[in-house]
Amino acid sequence: MLKYSLKRLGQSLISLFIITTIVFSLLRLMPIEGYFQNFDKLDDVQIEATLTTMGLRDPLLVQLKNFYVNLFQGDLGVSNIYRPHVPVLDIIAEKAPLSAAMGLGSMAIALALGLPLGIAMAKSKSRLGTGRRFLDKFWDKFGTAFIVFITAVPSAVYYLFIQLFFTDPSFLGLPMLFSESNPASWILPTLSLSLGNIAYYAMWLRRYMVDELNKDYIQLARAKGLPAKSIMRRHVFRNAFVPLIQYLPSSLLYTVAGSIYIESLYSVPGMGGLLVNVIQRQDNTMVQALVLIYSAIGIVGLLLGDLLMCAVDPRITFTKKGGAR
Repeated sequence: MLKYSLKRLGQSLISLFIITTIVFSLLRLMPIEGYFQNFDKLDDVQIEATLTTMGLRDPLLVQLKNFYVNLFQGDLGVSNIYRPHVPVLDIIAEKAPLSAAMGLGSMAIALALGLPLGIAMAKSKSRLGTGRRFLDKFWDKFGTAFIVFITAVPSAVYYLFIQLFFTDPSFLGLPMLFSESNPASWILPTLSLSLGNIAYYAMWLRRYMVDELNKDYIQLARAKGLPAKSIMRRHVFRNAFVPLIQYLPSSLLYTVAGSIYIESLYSVPGMGGLLVNVIQRQDNTMVQALVLIYSAIGIVGLLLGDLLMCAVDPRITFTKKGGAR
């Protein structure tokens, strides 16, 4: 376990280094206007002097070395356009708690709805269902339709539909724009952010539970006369949840990707809306820092997924030949 953990940690750091280096290099090809608040009012001499002071006229390798030295010291630079001369970390510290609260809330909703939906769908494929075949088949058909809809339809389409439909005064009349002091304004963005993960959890849990239901030990448990609920809870669900654990931290990627659009749609002053804003304003330093942070979140999620699966089931190993990943 320790050997594998260290190996995966090393791979994750290398991946993060490669992503950061590529993004840093590409941003150096962007127009220099992204480093000036009032570019149109400056003459060529002032522009060159400022670029030299910022180190942007140094060779690329020198710039990259200076960037990593500052990064290890906890310095991601200062904003040039969004909030001139304000450290990037100070801006992020203001935005991150709100995004984290909304993201964790959406994942909690996804677990509360996605896991029961996956279980209900799996029951329709076994003799261990509720005993009411119509009800079991209904949940399987409903869940399948929901998963296909979420997977096939662009998320921007149903995000807009939810916003327009649920904010209609003749229906629920929920707030269209976010206000941190208004609890009702949290409902739509948080629910919208959870939809992708609800479908994700339900789809994979159904698949793993159906696989377990077809195994010999389940047939043996039935033959011994164990109650259906006990078989589903103590054996099928328990074993099917082990591989699903790998996907729980990595579902942060779905949450992060969705937050970029959701926060802009509902005017949420969080990290997702911030990224859209700084890209539009071409604040290169802010874009660079946010891409680094989002990349780190995604890589850490994938790493934690593998480590959690090993921790939950000690029988799993990734270091032996034939089972290596």
